[in-house]
Amino acid sequence: MKNFTRREFLGKSTAGLGAALIASRLPGSLETDLFAKTVTLPIGFQVWTIKDKLIADFPGTLKMMYDLGYRNMEMCSPPGYESSGFGPLMKMKPGEMKKIVTDAGLICESSHYGMGELRTNLQERIDFALESGQKQMILSSFWMPKDATIDDWKKAADELNKIGEKSKKAGIPMGFHNHHMEFAKIGDTLIYEELLKVFDPEYVKLQFQVAVISIGYKAADYFKKYPGRFISAHLADWSDKTGKEAILGQGVVDWKEFFASLKTGGVKNIFVEMSPDTFKDSAEFLKTL
Repeated sequence: MKNFTRREFLGKSTAGLGAALIASRLPGSLETDLFAKTVTLPIGFQVWTIKDKLIADFPGTLKMMYDLGYRNMEMCSPPGYESSGFGPLMKMKPGEMKKIVTDAGLICESSHYGMGELRTNLQERIDFALESGQKQMILSSFWMPKDATIDDWKKAADELNKIGEKSKKAGIPMGFHNHHMEFAKIGDTLIYEELLKVFDPEYVKLQFQVAVISIGYKAADYFKKYPGRFISAHLADWSDKTGKEAILGQGVVDWKEFFASLKTGGVKNIFVEMSPDTFKDSAEFLKTL
């Protein structure tokens, strides 16, 4: 992204340029505030890629992420993710979890849930979400079988509509997180586009996984095409040169375009979800935009 020069920022006058040079050294200066407004949402992270550390030392890991520059986090439901190692966190009461998160200087406005627990224990999960301070519940995936038909996907989407209707009435919106699998085609039909036709915008919002840039799909395109349909986004970047994920700002994502389109899309939270060794530099990049 091309930054404003100090001369462009304050004008062409010598006095103005001098003022800019002085102001740039002052915390809270107008110039600093202007640049800071590119990223107006708290920088968040999804816990999945650091789950082993998190489960071993919940308070310490949260403090580590705070020190890296993060201020928001997205959990994984301990009961729903018990088989993935989150079982030890099940003994933690929602109020206790909220206090530990707050003491670490963070907020936890979102969590991933599995379809099974939403089907069988929805009210319990809603209570957990509200009592722990969450403002959105996200279904991580339908995990459809490889031979699923478009009708199978549509049936699952309609089921989530009914779940989302109940969660909204209870005071918390439901969202759906995509993976690469939803950007596959069945015949000539792109699964993700079909889901968007079935999801009721009143009851199911979307959490966009930016990592699908690796197969040619841009978050900003969807935010513009479907305004107001999104609630959050998972941030990741991709290098065409290495064929691997890249630290934010070192890949192919146009982050200026991305952040300019968030309001149109309706996005309220952003969460970096990448390899642990990219968290520090990715947060630094977001803070310098």
